[in-house]
Order: sequence, then C-alpha cells, then structure tokens
Amino acid sequence: MIKTLKNFTAKKIGGLLLILVIIVAFGFGGFGGGFNIGNQNNIVKINNTNISTQDFMDYLNKSGLSQEVIKENIDKNIIEELLSSLVSMTLLELEIKDLNLIISEDILVEKIKKNKNFQDENGIFQRTIYEKFLLTNNTNGPNYESKLKNNLLQKELFTYISGGAKSPNFLINKYYRETNRKLDIEFINLDRFYKKIDEFTDQEIQFFLNENSDKLKKDYIDFSYAIVTPKNLTGLEEFNQTFFDKIDDIENMISKNINFKKIVNDLNIKSTVKKNYVNLENKDTIENKIYNSRKDKIEILEDSGSFIFYQIDKINTKLPSLKNNQFKTKVKNLLFQNEKYQFNKNILDLINEKKFDQASFDKYGNASIEKIKLTSIKDDKKFTINSIETLYSLPVNTFTLIANDKDKIFIAKTVNYEDKNISQNSNKFKAISNEASAKNRNDILKSYDYLLNDKYKVVVNEKTLDRVKNYFR
Repeated sequence: MIKTLKNFTAKKIGGLLLILVIIVAFGFGGFGGGFNIGNQNNIVKINNTNISTQDFMDYLNKSGLSQEVIKENIDKNIIEELLSSLVSMTLLELEIKDLNLIISEDILVEKIKKNKNFQDENGIFQRTIYEKFLLTNNTNGPNYESKLKNNLLQKELFTYISGGAKSPNFLINKYYRETNRKLDIEFINLDRFYKKIDEFTDQEIQFFLNENSDKLKKDYIDFSYAIVTPKNLTGLEEFNQTFFDKIDDIENMISKNINFKKIVNDLNIKSTVKKNYVNLENKDTIENKIYNSRKDKIEILEDSGSFIFYQIDKINTKLPSLKNNQFKTKVKNLLFQNEKYQFNKNILDLINEKKFDQASFDKYGNASIEKIKLTSIKDDKKFTINSIETLYSLPVNTFTLIANDKDKIFIAKTVNYEDKNISQNSNKFKAISNEASAKNRNDILKSYDYLLNDKYKVVVNEKTLDRVKNYFR
C-alpha cells in the first residue's frame, strides 16, 4: 500500500541550498560495493514519475557508502535520508524539464576544457590528463559528461530562480538600517528571583523525587573488566601485528559466546570486578566508559592506546538514595532548574497574554533596571545572537525574555532606536549590497521550496521501503 511519505518527505527536501550541496557531494562521488536486491517495484511516486527500487539501489551504488556503513546506521534513518536526497534530485530534474532549460554541447566542451584539473602548466587542455582523471575515478567520458551536464543544469535552475535577485538601492538602504540600527535596551537580571539551591528543604526535595522517580532511576551494574595492552598480551611494549591479531582473536571468542572469565584466564590477564556501580558524575574514567556502553553485554573498546575488555554481569534499575550526596546534589540542581523554568515561563506567559506592562517591569526592576546600547544586529557581546535578533524584530516598548551565553535570563524591552542611512558613495556600499542581495536570494529559495511542496505530490511505498531496509539488516 502506498502512503504519503511522512517525516523525511515532509521536510522534503530540506531547502534548495542543501539540495545543491547534496548534488555536488554525490555527483562526482566514488562508487560503492554494488547493492542489488533484484526488485523493480516502485519505491516513490512523484506526481506521474516513478522511482523504482533499482533506481534507488543505483543511487546507493554511486553514493560511495559501503554496505557496512548503511547497516550500522539503518536505525538512524540513513535509508530515509538517502531516499529523501534522491527525491530532491528527481524534483530538480522535473523542474529543469518543465522550464525547458538546456546546456548545449559547445558549453559542455568549453566547461571541460576550462577545468584547471585537465590543463597543463601552461593552462592548455590536455586530453591525456582528462582521460587519466576518468580512469582514476572509475568512470568514462559519457558518464562524466552526463553528470557534469546535470550539475550545470541544476546550477542553471538556481540562477533562473534567484540569479537576478540584485537588490535595488532603496532595499539596500532598508537592509542597512535594519541591521545597523542602534537600540537602547533596558533589562532586568532574573537571577535574584530564583530560589537558591541550598534553600530547598528536604521535604521539597523528597516531593520532587517522588514526582520524578521514573526519570531519576539509575542502572546499578555488576561488571568485570580488564585493561588489554601490548605488554600484558604479547609481552612487548609496542603495538605490532601480533597484538592486533590477538585483539581479533578476543573479538572472535566474543562472537562465539565464550564468557569473559574464560577468555581472561586463557590469556592470563588480570581482571577487576565492580559491584553495584552507578555513574553519577560522568567523569572520564574507565568504569564510566563501561557504564555508558552497558547496552553491549560483553565488548572490547579501544581507549587511548589500550583496550578495555568488559562483561556486564547484572543490571539493577532503581532509585538512588538521598543519603548519597552526589545524587542529592543532582536532584537539587534539577529542582532548581525546574523552578527557574517555571518562573521564566510564568513571565513569558504574561508577556504573550499582554498582561505584562511597564508597571510590572518597574516592579521586577525595583531600582535594578540596567541599560545598554546595541550597535547592530550582530552586537552579541552582552546577549546571545538569537536574543539580539529577537530584540531587533520587536517594536519599541515591547517586552521579551532574552539570554546570555551563560544561560542567564533577562526581561528586556527596547526603549528607543536610531537609524542611519548608507550613501552609495560609501566604501561599505558594495559589501552591504552583496549582503542584501544574498538575503533576497535566500528568501526567494525558501519561497521556491514552498512552491515545490505544492507543485509535487510525493508518496512512498512503505512496504517496498521496509523491504529495502530489511536487505541491509
């Protein structure tokens, strides 16, 4: 049954700029190991155009990704992402055809001859250099020229869409005023309104613990481990082939379900046993590395010039005791962050509901209102760049919450602003013109994304997709 492609085709195509990057990355990539499941079923349908399973497999073969890489990332949606990329490329091809864009053979030949990679030291095209490139990249002239032609057509499409987006002078001036506006800001640091970590009572801590017990439970593990080095495995200090062969032997024994104790005994390696271990501080220790890898019951990990060989014997999930100072400190920190979040959210709700006014601002300020002048939309010395952009987007006397790079939160408002125009004779005018034009192009490309979403209906055969994924499992 064919269903609408959900998550990855909803974000379809991830933005045309991203598509262009994908095209360049895959257009001249290496060739993979030859995936083929012998299935010609359609995996995606775009309006009346079908993408078959074989089309998708051919695309994977040209991606340069090995079967092992795809298999290792199968549960991280790598198949969906690759299929989304193929859909993106197909959409561009459909648009090129619909707009009747063409690249003549003369232009194609000229592009190849002007490629510096195919020229000698005198800048003259050499056929032998070109043919050597084809051999080195495991391709031939027709294939390379076809890919080059497709790339040129795709760039032609982007030029067609946005290449003429040069901003007129009044828009350049508007862009300059908006990005170089000077803002007078008043703000209040909310730190003094938060309850201090040490002020939480045991009763409040216990209540928070009870309310969040499932989220705060930890795995307590029993495990054994041994540090494997060239010295204790081969008797030598150096890493040589014999050492790595023995590491391979350990991995083979693991795959044959030979237990940890027998392996270390046979190798005469000293082991360490840990009982009821829990990682509360996440420090960079051997025990914590094992704890963080505990999903694998028995494994050998590479670690800074040695190997950690471990076996998880038992996992017991439970709530730590508040008598453990580390855990109690963690709970108090979480309680503090929760209280801080709720306080900030209440203020933000009042602002959004238009219930936070100048009287509210003055009340919270209580003679502690600070002031600052921002010199441009890039002036992030005091607040984060996202906060600065928010301030620049709001009218005068509008309240908002902003932050700095230390996660401190402030109530802020714009008191006044000062605009300045730019002269066409200014040394900065050309740079500002380029910035304004680039912004216009990006806006056009975003709008074009929406157009594509409306123009093309993308559906996927879920069963065929699952069959492809199962092939790699």
